[in-house]
Amino acid sequence: MSSKHKEHKDAEKIDQKLAQVRHLVLDVDGVLTDGRLFFDNSGNELKTFSTLDGHGIKMLQKSGVQVAIITGRRSSVVERRAHDLGVHKLIQGREDKFTALKELFGEDGYRLEDIAYVGDDYPDLLVMTRVGCPISVPNAAAPVRERAIWVTEARGGEGAVREVCDRIMKAQGTFDAALAPYLRQD
Repeated sequence: MSSKHKEHKDAEKIDQKLAQVRHLVLDVDGVLTDGRLFFDNSGNELKTFSTLDGHGIKMLQKSGVQVAIITGRRSSVVERRAHDLGVHKLIQGREDKFTALKELFGEDGYRLEDIAYVGDDYPDLLVMTRVGCPISVPNAAAPVRERAIWVTEARGGEGAVREVCDRIMKAQGTFDAALAPYLRQD
């Protein structure tokens, strides 16, 4: 099998899994940010987020896919960002991310195969090996990339989440409708 044919088959398999996604769960440091931590002289933590990722999250939620965040660190900045994006399912300060995932969706009646998870480091591995669509960013630790069914082109904090959101919507046939308001001329 030629490498182009294999890539096409792999892309089809990924898109089939993405078409089933009902929940996108995201890590923060290294996925929604570039993974670097900044502190000012008063000890306040600073993070930078991509506006591309933020808009992608909003569009994906409007398309019917629920977005959640699970992060090992606790930060008021993350709480504010989640609120600004309309992400209501947020768990912070938890390294036991699989247990946190079950807590997030426990009352909703979920199937692990309907969840996409984007991670970059070892605490993400247990979730990634359980959900239907494990995704990694290229700046992730090697064992994380190896267990992902897809590694984004964009790095964490630089549009990787937008790439995931767009591809989920394309696989589900909702991308054109999500983009349409930005193409209208009045």
